[in-house]
Amino acid sequence: MRLLLTNDDGINAPGLKVLEAIAAELAGADGEVWVVAPAFEQSGVAHCISYTHPMMIAEMGPRRYAAEGSPADCVIAALHEFMKDNRPDLVLSGVNRGNNSAENALYSGTLGGALEAALQGLPAIALSQYMGPKTFGTENPFEAAAVHGAGVIRKILDHTPETGDDYRLFFNVNFPPVPADEVQGTRVVPQGYRRDTRFSAEPHNSPSGRRFLWIKGGNQHVPTAPDTDAAVNLDGYVSVTPMRADLTAHDALGAMKGIE
Repeated sequence: MRLLLTNDDGINAPGLKVLEAIAAELAGADGEVWVVAPAFEQSGVAHCISYTHPMMIAEMGPRRYAAEGSPADCVIAALHEFMKDNRPDLVLSGVNRGNNSAENALYSGTLGGALEAALQGLPAIALSQYMGPKTFGTENPFEAAAVHGAGVIRKILDHTPETGDDYRLFFNVNFPPVPADEVQGTRVVPQGYRRDTRFSAEPHNSPSGRRFLWIKGGNQHVPTAPDTDAAVNLDGYVSVTPMRADLTAHDALGAMKGIE
């Protein structure tokens, strides 16, 4: 198996090392693991692409490149430059430090990389490690992802339906904020919504008197509705959420016909 890896935390992120170990297990002795990741952290860039300016690429080693761009840029660079003659069988993005459950999925560069792979016609999975009191300060806060990652990916690949849809499926996987031996199992659930928890802005003044705003996240330990992603994560389960890039609100189409 030939795998392409990217992330949004940057090429030196510890979560990428975890993903490389997972990918090596999946690829096997005869497989290939390629890495094309951002040179610097790109958290929160979603599906951004560098459409109006070029990006510099640096070769860091065999099958390993750093790009001055977003995760989606990295996927495009890999597929149309480094791997153009031998496309990957699977694209993995992550392992993100922090969850991409619920509304976080809409901001996530980790998801952006997987979404771009799906638009390019490839199977893709985004992986994120929920953080919490049981992971902070531990020797390996990514332990749940490291131990269970390969098994979860194999199950997804074995059960992915062949729909033939133009907007192909990709998958959002979030590992719970617990040690590996406390993971309760895997749940296939929809994306949830954290009520009354939103991104906000916090003002600060620099020593020179200039005013700046920091974007600030909300409480990540507010559960979503039962049987949705963040809720099962906080109960100790790995969440698997099938997704598509189609943003159409299909349920509203009928009600809107009256405007025609």
